[in-house]
Amino acid sequence: MSPLALVTGAAHRLGKSFALTLARQGFDLILHYHSAKEEARQTQAEIESLSRTVTLIQANLTQPSEIHSLISTLPSLHILVNSAAYLPHGNVDSLSIEDWDASLDLNLRAPFLLAQGCAKKMTDGGLIVNITDVGAQKAWSRYPSYTVSKTALESLTKILARALAPKIRVNAIAPGFVLQSDIVSPEEWKRLIQRVPLKRAARTDEITSALEFLLKNEYITGQTIVVDGGYSLI
Repeated sequence: MSPLALVTGAAHRLGKSFALTLARQGFDLILHYHSAKEEARQTQAEIESLSRTVTLIQANLTQPSEIHSLISTLPSLHILVNSAAYLPHGNVDSLSIEDWDASLDLNLRAPFLLAQGCAKKMTDGGLIVNITDVGAQKAWSRYPSYTVSKTALESLTKILARALAPKIRVNAIAPGFVLQSDIVSPEEWKRLIQRVPLKRAARTDEITSALEFLLKNEYITGQTIVVDGGYSLI
C-alpha cells in the first residue's frame, strides 16, 4: 500500500502543485477543496494519470465541525500539507471583522486543528508542512489579517515541531512571489517583481522542490524554508 498524503486547498494554484509533487514521489492523495469542485476534479484526473489513488474531500475549513468530520474519515496518514489560505485586502482602518476572522480561522486555526487531528492518524510517524508566506517577515499594511496569520503560523510550526517530536516532524515553506493573485493588478505585479533581487517570479517547481527536500531530509523540524528570490532581504 502506498503512503497517504492530505493536501488542503489542493484544487488549484500552489496546493495543486504540492499535490502533484507528492504524487510523483509515490504518495496516494486526499485532495481537500472548498468550492472549486471542477478544478479539484481536473487535479484528480492529472494525479490519476500518474497511477496514484485520489480521494476528493469537500470542506469549509473555517468551520471546526467540518475539520473534525474530515479527519474522522482519514485512514493512517503520512503527510499533511496545510496549503488552503484566504488573502483579504483592506487597510487597518477598512478591513472588516468578517474578513479578519475568516483569514485567521482558515490560515491559522485550521492548520492547528488539522495538525492536532492528523497527528493521531500518523501512527508510523509523519511530516506536517505549513505553507506560510514571505509576507510573514514583512509589515504588509494592505493585508493585515493575512500577514498576522502567516506570522503566527510560523510560530505555531515551531510549537508543533517541539510538541510532536520525535515521531512527527513539522516544518513550513514560505514562498515569495510565484502566482499572481486576482487582487493584484498586472502593473502592481510587475512593480513587485522588479523589487525582487532576482528580478523574476518563482516557478512553481522552485517552490515545490522545498517540499521534496523536506521529504528526503528527515533531520529537519521546526524550520521555515524561505523560497523568495531574495525578497526578504529588502
